[in-house]
Amino acid sequence: MDEKKQSDVSAGAQDATHLPAVPGRGIPPALPAAPLAYENSTFLNSADGRLIRIVAEYVEPLARFRREKIRDTVVFFGSARFHGREEADHALELLENTGSRKAAPSHEQPATAPAIADGTATELQRKRAVSAVEMARYYEDARRLAAMLTRWSMELPTREQRFVITSGGGPGIMEAANRGAWEAGGKSIGLNIKLPFEQFPNPWITPALNFEFHYFFMRKLWFAYLSKALVVFPGGFGTLDEMFELLTLAQTHKLAKKITVVIYGREYWKKVFNLEVLVDTGAISPKDLDLFQFADSPEEAFAILQRGLTENYLVPEAEAAAASATVAGSAENPTAEPSEGDLMAGWTFDDFLSPEIAKTRR
Repeated sequence: MDEKKQSDVSAGAQDATHLPAVPGRGIPPALPAAPLAYENSTFLNSADGRLIRIVAEYVEPLARFRREKIRDTVVFFGSARFHGREEADHALELLENTGSRKAAPSHEQPATAPAIADGTATELQRKRAVSAVEMARYYEDARRLAAMLTRWSMELPTREQRFVITSGGGPGIMEAANRGAWEAGGKSIGLNIKLPFEQFPNPWITPALNFEFHYFFMRKLWFAYLSKALVVFPGGFGTLDEMFELLTLAQTHKLAKKITVVIYGREYWKKVFNLEVLVDTGAISPKDLDLFQFADSPEEAFAILQRGLTENYLVPEAEAAAASATVAGSAENPTAEPSEGDLMAGWTFDDFLSPEIAKTRR
């Protein structure tokens, strides 16, 4: 820069720092630095920032799943409103709403033995006292099934986390699933949702895999994206919504994968819905009933899940890896036998670090 231009710039800088006072208004105060857009909480929490919030609920979980080497999941759905058997035997208490800390009103609570004996319990309370014991059984069954699946998946010869137990992150059946995985020594995922009332994640979730979502549809996306199997325990509106949404995705072939669906508790669900009526009226095809199977014990459910996951994923993956290793070995040394370490030949770095994302069918 020549001396004249440098002099002009210096003069301009001096003029900017010695602004003349505006008559009647004085000199404006110095302005602080404007916040960076991604640090501007007012903008991020506004309607204009909604797209960024939605994208964040995709990208941030994806980054954590990659870091924890989560390849796929087994999702557990079910009621959030019941405790385990030890709590039920001590003092069972229904919650006011799904995931809430607050107890339901006294007239909605299960009847106590003294109230039944002296005739002060209402019909609703008596019914809930009976169902409370049954629902506590489902809690224990979910806990046991999750532990069985976790032990089995941990024995698979892979560096990734396969078929990781995943729940909605709250109490009840969700807690039972995470608890069973924790007791088996494995990881588990909790996809919680921020609700208008006070709620909390259950303590059995792996801390690094504890999520909280603002948008229900982003939470549902992560349920569907990674799942290779679904277990539906007795539940209410939320359970029905989540179950039928995934069944619809499978029915319409919008999942580019096969998903094993187990509906747990035949007696409960047969009273809740009658899908044969949909077949009889032509609302669904008879083959749509093949999208799921019923189970009434942890052992029965585990056998269905193990068979489905093995036939749909483990066997095809092993065959593809062996074929790839054979082709690679033949090219380098036609007489070489593939070693155990070569069975993953042809896999990319992302195959180990990123989850297997279901692609929308074209």
